[in-house]
Amino acid sequence: MRLKNFIIIASSFFLLGVSQPNPEELTSTCVACHGVDGNSQVGLWPSLAGQNFNYLKKQLLLIQSGQRSVPEMTGLMEKFSEKELEGIASFYSNKKTNIGRASKELVDLGSKLYYVGNLEKGIPACYACHSPKGRGNYPAGYPLLSGQKTDYISKTLKDYRSGVRQYSDQSAIMVSISYKLDDKEIAALASFINGLH
Repeated sequence: MRLKNFIIIASSFFLLGVSQPNPEELTSTCVACHGVDGNSQVGLWPSLAGQNFNYLKKQLLLIQSGQRSVPEMTGLMEKFSEKELEGIASFYSNKKTNIGRASKELVDLGSKLYYVGNLEKGIPACYACHSPKGRGNYPAGYPLLSGQKTDYISKTLKDYRSGVRQYSDQSAIMVSISYKLDDKEIAALASFINGLH
């Protein structure tokens, strides 16, 4: 009887182990754009390493459902269950973020906008939602910004500004802020965020 119980229990542990998603397999397609360790080598693609789990999971679900349009990912997300998307989010959220370098010419303006904002234009300080070191706000689901590529941040802010990127309450906040930013301010913020740590 004990042997029979042991076999049943051991088999159930084996089955549990088999059903757990393998992060390396789940992310095998992701590496082409987001890098093996989640640090993108391509300026226009976001780095996922160290990203807030809640934010990353929400974005994956929005992309999968079609609420957030990312043409490059169309079709890639269909095969994943919610549990697998959580596995992907967990995998990348536990990776180390690589930090870039801010342009010396833009660092003063970028720093001022990030930490103080621009009261005359009604632009709040970025750190209020994204933290002083750009680590984001985990409970609120605000994303990590630190180390994101300059081109990616610049494109994202311009997409918010033009209304192209608008799919949630959080994106509505960014649309209203980005609308007030001019190209020089976007360039300065993007550069500063790339080197923020």
